[in-house]
Amino acid sequence: MLKIGITGGIGSGKTTVCKQFATLGIPVYYADDRAKWLMNNDTELKTALIEQFGEETYLDDQLNRAYLANIVFKDKAKLDILNGLVHPAVFKDGMQWQIDQEANGSLYSLKEAALLFETGSYLGLDKIIVVTAPLDLRIARVMKRDNTTREAVLDRINKQISDEEKVAKADFVIQNIELEDISTQVQNIHLQLLKLNKSKA
Repeated sequence: MLKIGITGGIGSGKTTVCKQFATLGIPVYYADDRAKWLMNNDTELKTALIEQFGEETYLDDQLNRAYLANIVFKDKAKLDILNGLVHPAVFKDGMQWQIDQEANGSLYSLKEAALLFETGSYLGLDKIIVVTAPLDLRIARVMKRDNTTREAVLDRINKQISDEEKVAKADFVIQNIELEDISTQVQNIHLQLLKLNKSKA
């Protein structure tokens, strides 16, 4: 089974694109959502987080996100510690998920992650799809979604790898501007991946 990664900057519309692939019967692993689940349900990870950040990391056995965010976003070293605990747990979980999808007969699977290149997890994948969109459109989307300011969105964008760097490492690029255009682009990539999977077999 081909293992495909899909990534893109904040506001590029990765989730919208993934939903298009899902309509074609392709399983999608949402790394960020899964990370949140693991932080609440993986006993080993929870123990490690409490050891690093204190008992207050959990309230009523649920992750105290505000407490943790207050620590890590003020201190890069602490953020690195958090990522060093969470990313390996997500990688391990994603590997098992891919094994399960292959056992289910999937022709290929998608792993969606905002930090696919930053964490190095792209190295275990066969092909990479990068989703892009014009900067102003990305900013508008995130401002609306998160009810935040342009400055706050730009600050988050500037902390990520640029679109140019992502595109340089991509096997496929999807321009996410209009939904109708996305559907066509997804169909084209889907057919190419099916052909590639057939030739690999």
